[in-house]
Amino acid sequence: MKKRTCIALLLTISVGFSFKEINTDHNHRLSTKKVIETAGFQEGDLIFQTSSSSQSQAIQIATKSKYSHCGILFMKAGKWFVYEAVQPVKETPLEVWISRGKKGKYVTKRLKNATAIMTPEIVEAMKKTYNGFAGRDYDLTFEWSDERIYCSELIWKIYQRTTGIEIGKLQKLGEFDLTNPLVKQKLKERYGDKIPLEETVISPGSVFDSELLITAKAN
Repeated sequence: MKKRTCIALLLTISVGFSFKEINTDHNHRLSTKKVIETAGFQEGDLIFQTSSSSQSQAIQIATKSKYSHCGILFMKAGKWFVYEAVQPVKETPLEVWISRGKKGKYVTKRLKNATAIMTPEIVEAMKKTYNGFAGRDYDLTFEWSDERIYCSELIWKIYQRTTGIEIGKLQKLGEFDLTNPLVKQKLKERYGDKIPLEETVISPGSVFDSELLITAKAN
């Protein structure tokens, strides 16, 4: 009888610890998720990150900005998504988007007058504008048409076409620093010997540096 009692006691302790470990892990994951989803984001916020790809490095060098990729934050079915131009233009869960950035770092920016501008009606209108781009191919040659779209172009056009606000200064491709060997290599890959120096371009750095924005969160 004593032997059975000891065995039962050991099993109870063992199961208790197991459930404690499971619950601790579960609560940790819930806590992590909660931190991401309740960190003060607002719909329409712009989010920026740096990737470690060779294209990212070329963009950073040419535009003299540490940020090479960006998107717009919106809620969908109660969860945060980044609406972004990759291949193809799509909605990416926030935690997935953050994990792709260098060291998981990101910065969010917001219109200075977001309280007045970003009404529920405007947010829905922006989502509808995005729907017109969803599923389109990523634009490797950074052309200013709607046929294919790159990240900062998506942001610029959604804001401009929905609110009339132009976030960031439009530039010509030839205005960037194209002298670095890595940048030259990428230009050669994309354009051959015919680089469209007069092509209109909006860079992630130009959007990031816009005087119309304030930093909402830096991680």
